[in-house]
Amino acid sequence: MKQWVKRILFAGAMVPVLAQAQLDLTALDRDMAGPRAHVLVLGTVHLRSMPASFNPASLGGVLDKLAKFKPEIITIETESGEECDMAARHVAKYGADYCASVEAAWLATGLDAPAAMAEADKMLKAWPEQATAAQRRRLAALFLASYDTASAYVQWLQLAETERRAGDGLNEVLIAQLTQTAKRNNESYRIAARLAARLGLQRVHAVDNHTGDRIDVADIKAFVRSIESAWAAGNTGLNVRKKREDELTLANDLLPLYRYINEPESLRIYAEANIIPSMRAKSAEAYPQMWVAGWEIRNMRMVANIRETFRERPGARVLSIVGVSHKPWFDRWLGQMQGVDVVDAADVLK
Repeated sequence: MKQWVKRILFAGAMVPVLAQAQLDLTALDRDMAGPRAHVLVLGTVHLRSMPASFNPASLGGVLDKLAKFKPEIITIETESGEECDMAARHVAKYGADYCASVEAAWLATGLDAPAAMAEADKMLKAWPEQATAAQRRRLAALFLASYDTASAYVQWLQLAETERRAGDGLNEVLIAQLTQTAKRNNESYRIAARLAARLGLQRVHAVDNHTGDRIDVADIKAFVRSIESAWAAGNTGLNVRKKREDELTLANDLLPLYRYINEPESLRIYAEANIIPSMRAKSAEAYPQMWVAGWEIRNMRMVANIRETFRERPGARVLSIVGVSHKPWFDRWLGQMQGVDVVDAADVLK
């Protein structure tokens, strides 16, 4: 009898050890052939929240540092044309306003989103070393019809001032949209698109995804209150950090701000402030824990979308620009992928 008890106790004691004895997937590519991809995740503040005194020129130092990294692919935190098109066909699930309307671009080009995306891809596969202004105007129009304003703006920026005019699918309505885009404080335009144009890239890649974080609950207001209450109970460290961030946003040079938010201590505080209070919060409906599940799904799908951008380009240099609270998840999961090395943002921003 005692022998059986000992065996049971021993088996029970081994369960946690066995559960942790998992295969280290990060070592499977140690003898890989060919070059490794290098992915830099830049955590960013959302520029739409910058103070009224914000001057886009203050991003010059950040752009200079990123240009030295020489990314061949740049990803941004917005929804792709494919996702927007899918959501438009499933309004009951995702809502009628999932993405901004592109009807004006459809009218101008005569193409809906799938057709515009197909033609844009065809153009890019045959893109010449020296594109004509007509080709850039046409591609910009196709991107606008594809829900891809940031890539359209990349083309617009590479047009000479005299060539920023109607024609080749662009009409006055679309030109007004691009002109307005130039004034918007958004990191997809102020950083990603400008950097892409500076480096001679033809587009940026949208990788955000909200298909898995639209929580289906009976009382959405109660859900929001529950999440906000959980965060309020555990954001002391974050509040201290954000106070310093607010001070740095007022500077004429935002490079120190980007260094600050991308350092390990900032990332730790952001990760803990998002998750720990939510997982510890008591809720009869488990609303805070539901939010965490949606947050993880969103991040996993975003990381998968990033991976897809260089699936056919082993060894690519990739820059992913995303809200800083996502960066810890991006760094960890991208770092587990085969043939991928995650670049230290702190080193790039030195």
